[in-house]
Amino acid sequence: MQLDVPAGLSPNRAGRSPGGTATRAPLRVAAPLWLFLLSMCTIVAAWCWLAMPVPLGHAPVDLAKKLDCVSYAPFRGHQTPWNSSVVISPDQIAEDIADLAKITNCIRIYSVENGLDKVPELASKVGLKVILGVWIGRDRLKNASLIETAVSLANQFTDVVTAVIVGNEVLLRGELPEAGLREAIRSAKGRVSVPVSYADTWDFWLRYPELGHEVDFVTIHVLPYWEDVPPRAEHAPQHVLDARNKVALAFPGKEIFIGEAGWPSRGRMRDGALPSRINQARFTFDLLDKASRENVRVNLFEAYDEPWKRQWEGTVGAHWGWLDGASRRLKYSPGAAVSNYPFWKLQLGAGLAFSIAVFITALLARLRSAAPTALPRWLAVAASATVGGILLGISVENALYENYGFAGLMRQGTLLIAATALPLLCMNALMSGRALPAFAELVGPREMRTRSLPALLLGAVLLVTALAATESALGLMFDPRSRDFPFASLTMAAVPILVVTLLNRRKPEVCATSESVFAGLFAAAAVYILLNEGIQNWQSLWTAAAFVLLGAALWSSRDR
Repeated sequence: MQLDVPAGLSPNRAGRSPGGTATRAPLRVAAPLWLFLLSMCTIVAAWCWLAMPVPLGHAPVDLAKKLDCVSYAPFRGHQTPWNSSVVISPDQIAEDIADLAKITNCIRIYSVENGLDKVPELASKVGLKVILGVWIGRDRLKNASLIETAVSLANQFTDVVTAVIVGNEVLLRGELPEAGLREAIRSAKGRVSVPVSYADTWDFWLRYPELGHEVDFVTIHVLPYWEDVPPRAEHAPQHVLDARNKVALAFPGKEIFIGEAGWPSRGRMRDGALPSRINQARFTFDLLDKASRENVRVNLFEAYDEPWKRQWEGTVGAHWGWLDGASRRLKYSPGAAVSNYPFWKLQLGAGLAFSIAVFITALLARLRSAAPTALPRWLAVAASATVGGILLGISVENALYENYGFAGLMRQGTLLIAATALPLLCMNALMSGRALPAFAELVGPREMRTRSLPALLLGAVLLVTALAATESALGLMFDPRSRDFPFASLTMAAVPILVVTLLNRRKPEVCATSESVFAGLFAAAAVYILLNEGIQNWQSLWTAAAFVLLGAALWSSRDR
């Protein structure tokens, strides 16, 4: 097929013309087509790799061999233990306990408030044992009341309650001095027939060795993810047992009970410690296997995800459960391979559709433009489409899980919408030969403002993206502990902005001082994130790189 044949020339002459018109036209069609196919294949390959299931040898939870014990809290949705007026109904607790009885022999609870005083009675009906916890704090009168309730339950349900744990990480939180804690433990120990203990992180037991004289057994918490120097998931099970052995040396003759050991399935990385479904399943299976061979008792942390913890611990705090907090079902089918993205086919389909939309937007803009289109522009389109096609599914998933409350929803939603819109708007500008509008053209003096609707729309989304990225950057600099890394959404936004900046130069008389300020902020944030998070954290490295890309795009668009 011959394209663009000049008037007055036959097809044969056109094919032999010095300009090679007929030769160039198929190339102009073939290059975008090949780039489109390459983009599709890359997205498919990336998602097949990301979602690749990992077999764990055999079932992490063997229904024929139940767990020894698991931490249980009944709070769902917006229910929270910090509101003492919230009383969980016995029916809700009974529903959970009936399900837990299928996978464990015992549950550990942390309080007798909020309706949890009904747990021993309900557990007795399904054959579950209970490690009864008393949540104590600064209020000594309340502490005495709660201990009284726990003592009464332990003596009433002697066939169900196997131990009483007075206090949970009280020393870690600094809510009671050691003397006050000793007094609380003694007030319960002489009045029950079951063993009494206190629970804290393993290192705090080493700081307060005299507490060993007050308890019948030592209950330690070992959550490798929260260690000062967290190990990688594959090394975490041995870290738990090593910590237990250190405590055992400090308390000879005492049983060392691992009262909490777990791994999160979602959330931000800390050093090389990556929360993920695969890592959670692998950690749990390996730990229970090692503990069984060494005859060590382990209480798995925890039964269900607890959404209320996001307010204090971020996304990671809400995803320690072996069962989903909303559906109340096991996250992993026993014996099946585990994938980090169980809905990857839906995410792949959305990514492919997005990539197609980016190419169509670029093509339509090209057809309306009289300006010549060189191969670099189609390469830029392919880069934006491929990056967006791979990361869209991750960005949407992260936005759904990494928000808390209205403010979190607005923050995540705004960045996601902007990151989704920018590739489309930028490709339209790229193929139309338009430069990125300066912020001064949107909010500057009237005589500087643009009247172009496409430029106004692109500029507005660009400004929103810069503001949302600034909020994320400041959060990671001043409140990083519970902040997730928005690496996917930031990258989706940064790549198309950068390619338009590089290929469509802005006029030198346009003022871009605001862009320089944003660029400096993003560069500073990137440096701080690298120094604060370390080089083992690929989420932080990626996020820092995305800030650098975004900053470079804005810096390059300043006065020339």
